[in-house]
Amino acid sequence: MSWVAAVAGLRARREAGVLVTVVTVRGHAPRKAGAKLVVGQTESWGSIGGGNIEAVAIDRARELIGVPDPEAELMEFALNDKVTNRHGVQCCGGVVTVLLEPLPVTPSVAIFGVGHVGYELARILARHNLDLHLIDTRPEQLTDERLAVLADAEAQVHVHRTLLLPEEVIAELPRGTHVLIMTHDHAEDAALCDTALRTPELGSIGLIGSSAKWTRFRQKLATEGGHDEATINRIKTPIGLTEITGKEPAVIAISVAAELLLAFQKDHGQ
Repeated sequence: MSWVAAVAGLRARREAGVLVTVVTVRGHAPRKAGAKLVVGQTESWGSIGGGNIEAVAIDRARELIGVPDPEAELMEFALNDKVTNRHGVQCCGGVVTVLLEPLPVTPSVAIFGVGHVGYELARILARHNLDLHLIDTRPEQLTDERLAVLADAEAQVHVHRTLLLPEEVIAELPRGTHVLIMTHDHAEDAALCDTALRTPELGSIGLIGSSAKWTRFRQKLATEGGHDEATINRIKTPIGLTEITGKEPAVIAISVAAELLLAFQKDHGQ
């Protein structure tokens, strides 16, 4: 498997990893500069030359995987028989420097309802390195023309066009996905809330709407859904930073995006 495919696989499985690259070589060494190794929690892909260099790099990479918000770092290896190594002797005669770049779990966000607010929020979130899922039962909201503004997105955008049961998409979302419910239909919102509460592996759950709407929803989720108070309290409403009070779609979107960025920092232990 290529290192590119290995990195993509870690991202798809929402697993942290480390990309190890040989950045400088002086003298003789097993691999040239540019050789790469991808390290996951239990597996690795590629090679930077085997032996002590690779074994020590893998050990350190797995230490970094367990550190909150790890930073990239360099490691230098002298390849001669005078050096005491942890995993055996390599006496090629050269000196090798490797760069370890942490690959944290990428945030994932699902927006149910790409109306005025959802559209503005998608435009903001698309500028960030995350997985962005867009779901709407109205085909006109998810046309290629309307979403052309996301063409240069840094995010990986996943468009879910569903005509009947948007709550079925919840079962397909990656573990830890932050869910935002803001459809055009309160009945659809209620069904999504119920399904989200039955999916414990999600991240945060946010619902847009008034206090009156939430009062009705709470009662319905308790009496018809059978959810207890602690479970219902997983849903946050209103969404966004309370200090930002504007009601324009773009303002609400900025407020919600800022709140999500704080949630991402919490996810990474910052």
